[in-house]
Amino acid sequence: MTEPTDTPAAKPAMGMLERRGIEAAILKPVYEEMAARLGEAVAQEILGAAITRAAVESAAAFAATEPNGTNLTSFADLQPLWTKDDALRLEVLHQDETRFDYNVTRCRYAEMYREMGLGHIGHLLSCNRDAAFCTGYDPSIKMERTQTIMQGASHCDFRYRVDKPEG
Repeated sequence: MTEPTDTPAAKPAMGMLERRGIEAAILKPVYEEMAARLGEAVAQEILGAAITRAAVESAAAFAATEPNGTNLTSFADLQPLWTKDDALRLEVLHQDETRFDYNVTRCRYAEMYREMGLGHIGHLLSCNRDAAFCTGYDPSIKMERTQTIMQGASHCDFRYRVDKPEG
């Protein structure tokens, strides 16, 4: 039995950009067949739900490997997995134990999906994973993003906050 390749325990040699490209190549004909049979809206709904579920499960696997539990610092420490191979260019605006704010100024994921003819569902294949990942990794981490390069903006504005209940 093999370890999942997108968990810290696996220490993947392959970056997420390459992994997402392989996944997209596999999903493209499946998505196209669903769209032909069920219509674009239903195909996108199915794809979005499946990718979201996979993101939550993947994040839970990452969280399970954290020896001291999860927090915003351990979450931010995962960032190099997604930026490997210059996949994302980040401008960090603020980072501490309760807040992590950055802008993505270049997104090679968006570029890759467009080149593959999947730009219209790139947000489902990539962007929609982000908030779902927080849910699976540590539900106290909340993400807000008002725009993405994938959907035509000049940059993506990621804003993470810790929302721990007062006790």
